[in-house]
Amino acid sequence: MIQKYREQFNANFTVEKYHQFIKDLETGFPPIPFRVAETPIFIPKVLKEKLIAAGEEIISLIKQDNFKALTDKAIPTKWNVPNETAHPHFLTFDYGLCKDEKGEVAPMLIEMQGFPSLYGFQSHLAHNYIESFELDKNLSPYFNELTQSSYFALLKKVLIGEHDPLQVGLMDVDAPNQKTAIDFFVTAKQLGIKILSLNEIRKEGKQLFYEENGNKIQLKRIYNRLIFDEIEDNISIFKNSFDPREELDIEWITHPNWFYRISKYTMPFLRSEFVPETHFLNTIQSIPEDLENYVLKPLFSFAGMGVIIDVTSSDIKAIKDPENWILQRKVTYEPLIEAPDAGVKAEIRMMYLWPEGEEPQLCINLARLSRGKMIGVRYNKDFDWVGGTVGLMQ
Repeated sequence: MIQKYREQFNANFTVEKYHQFIKDLETGFPPIPFRVAETPIFIPKVLKEKLIAAGEEIISLIKQDNFKALTDKAIPTKWNVPNETAHPHFLTFDYGLCKDEKGEVAPMLIEMQGFPSLYGFQSHLAHNYIESFELDKNLSPYFNELTQSSYFALLKKVLIGEHDPLQVGLMDVDAPNQKTAIDFFVTAKQLGIKILSLNEIRKEGKQLFYEENGNKIQLKRIYNRLIFDEIEDNISIFKNSFDPREELDIEWITHPNWFYRISKYTMPFLRSEFVPETHFLNTIQSIPEDLENYVLKPLFSFAGMGVIIDVTSSDIKAIKDPENWILQRKVTYEPLIEAPDAGVKAEIRMMYLWPEGEEPQLCINLARLSRGKMIGVRYNKDFDWVGGTVGLMQ
C-alpha cells in the first residue's frame, strides 16, 4: 500500500496509543461493541483508481433501463413494499484486495447493497485515526474532493432534504441497542434526526408519528436501517407499530426494495475484470470439475451466514431452492496490510450517496481487516490488527 505511511505508522504504534484512540473514539457515545482495528489502510493512487473504475462499471448496469426488470425476482413477495423510488439513495460495493495475474493489487467484488452502511461513523473513525495517531493531515477517507463539512452537507441533503430534521427518523428494530448503533448516534449528532426503534412509531390512517416530550410529531421520512430478514421469525412486531408493506404517507430513504435488487442477486449479470465469475445455481448446466475453486452462497443471507466455502457436489445436490443460491469463483485475498508480525487481509467498501434527481456520488469508504478464513467478527476472534477500519488516501 502507501509504504511510507505504513512504515511510519508501524514504527510509532504502541498499544497505549491504540487504547487512547478507542477511548477518544467512544467519548460522548456508548461503548462500541465491535472490534475496531489498530490501523487504517493507506490506499495508493493506483488502487484508488481501480476501485473507482470498478464502481463505474457496476453503476452502469444499475442505471440501465431494464435493471428493474432484471431484478424483479430478487424481491421476496412477502417483503415487497409499495411506492418504490426510481433509484436507491445509497450504493455500497465490497471488494476483497487481491493480486491479479501481473502481481498487482486488484479489487474483486464480494458483495453489493442498495442499503445504507456506516455513513456517519466512518467519518468519525477517520478523523480519530488521524488525530489520535498524529497522521498526515493530507490523508482523507473522502472521494471527489469532499471534506468532512461538505460530506455531511451532502448526507444531510440526501437524508433530510427540505424537511425538519425532527420529522426524519432513523429507524431500526431496537435502534439504540443495535451492534452498529454508534453510527446512529454519530449521524443523529451531526444532522439532528431522531433515532427511533420500530415500537416507538405509531400509525394513524396512512401517517406515522412518534412522541417527543409529550408532543406528537409526524414523520415525513424514514432513514431505514431495518432489514426484513432479521425479523423473519418475528413478524408480529409490526402489530405494535406499523407494517412497512402497507400504503403509507412516508418517504423511504432508501426504499426497502432496493436492499434486494442490489445484492448478490445482481452479481451474475455483471461482466468485469473486477467481478468474479458468478452464476445462479439453477442455471448451472453441469457442476464444475474444479469445484474447490468455487464458493456457494445463499442470496438472502448476511455477514457470511450460510456460505459454504469448501463446496462438494453433494452440497449442491442437497440445495432445495437453487434459484436462491449463487455459485461464485473463489476470491483469494492477499495479506497486503503489514502488521508488526505478519500480513493481514483486507476488504474495502466503497460508499455512494445518490441524491434524488442527480447522479450517484462516491463519497467515503469502510474497510475490514482479517486474519481468519473469512472477513467477519466470528472468524477473527482472539486476533489483533483485525476489525473495522477505514481507507485513507492522499
